[in-house]
Amino acid sequence: MKKTFLTLAAAVVLAAGLPSMVSAQTSAVTNAILNQRTGLLDKARVDIDKAIVNEKTMGKAKTWFTRGEIYQGMVESPIYSKQLQPGEGVQKAFDSYAKTVELDTKTGEFGKQAVTRMDGLYGQAFNDAVNSYNAKDYDKAIASYKLAAQIKPQDTTAVLYSAYASEAKQDFASAKASYNQLLGMNYKSVTLYSRLLQMAKMEKNEAEAAKVIKDALVAYPTNKAFMLEDLNMSLASGKGEDALGKINKSIAADPTNSNLYAVRGSMYDQQKKADLALADYKKAVELDANNFDAQFNLGVYNYNKAADSYTKASKMDLKTYQVSGKKFESQGKKYFEASVPYFEKALVLQPDDRNTLASLQKVYFRLGRNADSERLNAKLQSLNKK
Repeated sequence: MKKTFLTLAAAVVLAAGLPSMVSAQTSAVTNAILNQRTGLLDKARVDIDKAIVNEKTMGKAKTWFTRGEIYQGMVESPIYSKQLQPGEGVQKAFDSYAKTVELDTKTGEFGKQAVTRMDGLYGQAFNDAVNSYNAKDYDKAIASYKLAAQIKPQDTTAVLYSAYASEAKQDFASAKASYNQLLGMNYKSVTLYSRLLQMAKMEKNEAEAAKVIKDALVAYPTNKAFMLEDLNMSLASGKGEDALGKINKSIAADPTNSNLYAVRGSMYDQQKKADLALADYKKAVELDANNFDAQFNLGVYNYNKAADSYTKASKMDLKTYQVSGKKFESQGKKYFEASVPYFEKALVLQPDDRNTLASLQKVYFRLGRNADSERLNAKLQSLNKK
């Protein structure tokens, strides 16, 4: 009987101890809440981090909601925020609230509160990102911007700034991913397409650049910069007729752009349409007297006309030359004289341009301006030695 009594007594003692064990398992949450309420957030943090790994409390919405409140409180505290790594508090608060909703749904007692709390974390995540960006810690900035975007999936600002941060660290693949994410969110801007185009150019990806321009013109069909890029791509690929149609559209959209007329004049030159080329070069100079290409090409136009006249005279037989040779030479001289102001202006705009120097030197020589011809020849020789 004595042995049986002792065994029973031991059993009673063990049974009596069970409530205290369960209490020990749940007290971490209670202690966390008490410490949170008294402002001891560092101690509350230690308690709640124990609770989320305890099998008795880790599956409860209250545990995770309390953890979210504690970390959010630390973020907002000028004292306790210093105990957190940049972005750590907001991330853990958000993860905690997200877990709360997962366990309790958006309509549950704690889930409903968690949804409201998550919305309030957006500004804090964004501020963390800005601070990290300003400190040139781009990885942390990107992480915080992505968190802000996760908190408010419909918001485009954080995604855009994440792209900027990726560009800042030369991670163009990530930057392009963010910009394309924005396009998928129906966000469009001239800057976005411009950045995508710039990165494609830096990577020498012509196919990608062409696609960006095509998409950009769908979004902004009258944008002058995109039209010019499209034109330049056509010119570079040798699609003359295609390019001419595009430059006509560009001129219609931007009729005071001197460069457009200069480019179209060059295209007409290539097509042997001299009169049309001349009209465009003159229009370009009328709009902008400092347009080097137009000034130089007007000089070339007159130079070629002069050379053509002299060539015709030189090929005449004596009888024909005696009748009309002097006329062609006189005509040629007038064209040479007409080329001078254009070449001289081009030389003022680009003093070391070898083509301008060589052309003007020849014109001076043909006009008998020997001193000027020798001066330019000396400059050419000097440049050739560099």
